[in-house]
Amino acid sequence: MGVIRKTKSVETLLAIFKNNEDAVSAVQLIDLLKEKMNKTTIYRILERLENDGVVHSFVDKNGLKWYATCHGCSATKHTDVHPHFQCQDCGKVDCLTIDMKIPTIPNRKINFSQVLLIGKCESCL
Repeated sequence: MGVIRKTKSVETLLAIFKNNEDAVSAVQLIDLLKEKMNKTTIYRILERLENDGVVHSFVDKNGLKWYATCHGCSATKHTDVHPHFQCQDCGKVDCLTIDMKIPTIPNRKINFSQVLLIGKCESCL
């Protein structure tokens, strides 16, 4: 896990991602952990976990930031690039395991891409 010190706060956040395959919003984490740590600490740890390739983030249709566990990433390279889905009715957000090809663009270098598909989840259909 690179340069991150495994403090009690870091361990608490890591446990949430270890026990949950779904994406979790920053707001959900703050609400869940409000008795244990302040939101500044949560954001600081999330930034470190993301920089270290432990989690990745993406933005939903309302501009809210979500986090999910990375698979096969490191501090030097994020290889877990995939689209995300958000239900327009219940708001559920998750990572999709489908492949999407990001096009190459002449005279441009793409560093990263975020694809958010919006529709209805299995529960809301």
